[in-house]
Amino acid sequence: MKLIFFRRIFILAGLLAGLLTARAANPAYWSWAQTPPMGWNSWDCYGAGVWQTDALANADYMATNLESHGWNLITIDIQWYEPLAHTTEYRKGAILETDANGRLLPAPNRFPMTAKTHSFKPIADYLHARGLKFGLHLMRGIPRQCVDSNTPILGTPYHAADIADKQNVCFWNTDMYGVDMSKPGA
Repeated sequence: MKLIFFRRIFILAGLLAGLLTARAANPAYWSWAQTPPMGWNSWDCYGAGVWQTDALANADYMATNLESHGWNLITIDIQWYEPLAHTTEYRKGAILETDANGRLLPAPNRFPMTAKTHSFKPIADYLHARGLKFGLHLMRGIPRQCVDSNTPILGTPYHAADIADKQNVCFWNTDMYGVDMSKPGA
């Protein structure tokens, strides 16, 4: 009698353990990466006011001390195109670095390596040579200053004011207007 009781308890315990550990197959997206992106984001330390020296110093530290533990991403966050950005507060009406077609450019006073190419390629090359990845925060929309000056849109007969949606704005940052994607040139 005791043997049957213990046998039943053992079987029930085994079934219960199986039910508790059984689960559906891992979703396919789990194979995309072993961990979430592991890196440094300039906003966390400098707000909008990161400078090239800050970003590269953090990259050098990561490459030397953290890359072997999976940390490999350096992200330069918002307002890399604003020459006078310096805190977590945004300057209303700030003049942004743009080209003749309204495309945002790195502020060369803050990112001197970008001055000749008007791009982050030299910084990306530096990071890649250290075995790191490069991320860049892109604010959605079209620069308000380009809408106000009606900058031409490269490769089209349209201008910034033709595609801007002035009602679709970011309440915490005044750099951009929304874009009406239903309009030609958008």
